[in-house]
Amino acid sequence: MSPAAGGVAVFGSLNLDLCLEVPALPRPGHTVIATRAQRQFGGKGANQAVAAARQGARVTMVGAIGDDAAGQAYRAHLAREGITLDALATVGGAATGTAHICVDPQGENQIAVDPGANARLTTAALVHALSGAAVLLTQLECPLAETVRALQLASAAGVRTLLNAAPAAADFPWGTLAIDTMIVNEHECRECFAHPPAAMSSWSAPQRRAFFTTHRISHLIVTQGAEPTLFFRPETVTSVPTHPVQPRDTVGAGDTFCGALAAELAAGRDWPAALRYANIAAALSTLAVGAQTAMPLRAEVDAVLR
Repeated sequence: MSPAAGGVAVFGSLNLDLCLEVPALPRPGHTVIATRAQRQFGGKGANQAVAAARQGARVTMVGAIGDDAAGQAYRAHLAREGITLDALATVGGAATGTAHICVDPQGENQIAVDPGANARLTTAALVHALSGAAVLLTQLECPLAETVRALQLASAAGVRTLLNAAPAAADFPWGTLAIDTMIVNEHECRECFAHPPAAMSSWSAPQRRAFFTTHRISHLIVTQGAEPTLFFRPETVTSVPTHPVQPRDTVGAGDTFCGALAAELAAGRDWPAALRYANIAAALSTLAVGAQTAMPLRAEVDAVLR
């Protein structure tokens, strides 16, 4: 693996996932019979931490697990991935977060989450975790106030901030804090900003500058599944092609993108190289079932690049 120039601190959730392969996603009031069931490690925070670690980043996980068997198993699992766990808290009397995931034959999914210990995550251990970090990567599956505080602490420490605004939060305090990079998919883009990415890509430079000034974002990345990833800056919009694959399961693809991008930026890669790399990693992650189980190693992504 290529060495990382700086570390990646991940502030976010850890869940035990129950993944169900179903012939069709259930409609309201509709029951479907799963053809396969698996329990896997998940949660957007831990997923992204594993994705970054598999690309060679030095990763510190800042999160919360329950004092249960699932939490003990998760701690051991992350240790095997080479992730630093000094900032991973065990919350007494709480269960480790859980997620129930249905995946259809086309790779589309539905997810319901019980946050468990994630709801009690705080920034108490974050300052230490930011020491030596080049990037803070966070999401919106944990308490919003603590996530905002994490972004503020990282900015104050001179650490680049990456926010994956997923799931989208209508009450996020846009414009009250500076964010270096925001990452969303096309659906989250509409939920956060009330504009589809196609419309935003046609904005004039003054419109884009006004948007970035109002929201205090320096870079905006919109992933679109198999369609090109859009990279917005105040002066430009860039379309980055994805790597063509026939997906089996899209669960975790967005998390793979975020983790791989964080690893590349922490290593000092420029934007074109980092985005291209993250697109390939995300595409490869759709070729197997599950989130972390399907995340590629750096050698696999490098093979595609070559």
